[in-house]
Amino acid sequence: MGKSFEAMLPEHEAFIAKQHIFFVGSAPLSGDGHVNLSPKGHDVLRIINANEVAYLDLTGSGNETSAHLEENGRITLMFTAFEGPPMILRLYGQGRVILPETPEWEALAPMFTMLPGARQIIVVKVHEVKTSCGFSVPFYNYEGERNTLQKWAVNKGEEGLLAYWQEKNMVSMDGMQTTLGEKLSTGNH
Repeated sequence: MGKSFEAMLPEHEAFIAKQHIFFVGSAPLSGDGHVNLSPKGHDVLRIINANEVAYLDLTGSGNETSAHLEENGRITLMFTAFEGPPMILRLYGQGRVILPETPEWEALAPMFTMLPGARQIIVVKVHEVKTSCGFSVPFYNYEGERNTLQKWAVNKGEEGLLAYWQEKNMVSMDGMQTTLGEKLSTGNH
């Protein structure tokens, strides 16, 4: 049932474009470390080419993906059909974190609508695309995006977000430093 590809085909890109949610998986090398799985909503994903995607990462209660990417770069993005024909599509790759006020941020940021609370862009070099049936995934109806996180970020303001990042986003739950944490600890903010 499953098929592997070295790059995204046009039909894969079309499938990804239809999805309202995707999931990001990452993990530390340590067997004692926590595996992270994070859902992403809003229109934050961009396909750069057949072997590269990027997503605008919004402020969250943790920053696990960043810490894992700093350590080992491994990342998986998963898309699944909740409407229409069944399918699951995974993008396996190596990721890196792009922070604001860097040349790479300046090059990538125009691709996105900057949402309140945007903290970084995650870029993934895809080395394998894998599809599978998705026959057991239930149907769900999309009703719209939640705007709670964006309202929260607007209410926090720039200084409030910076304080929150310093409190919650500098290290992972396993104590691994994040890219943002490295920047904030050196005073480059």
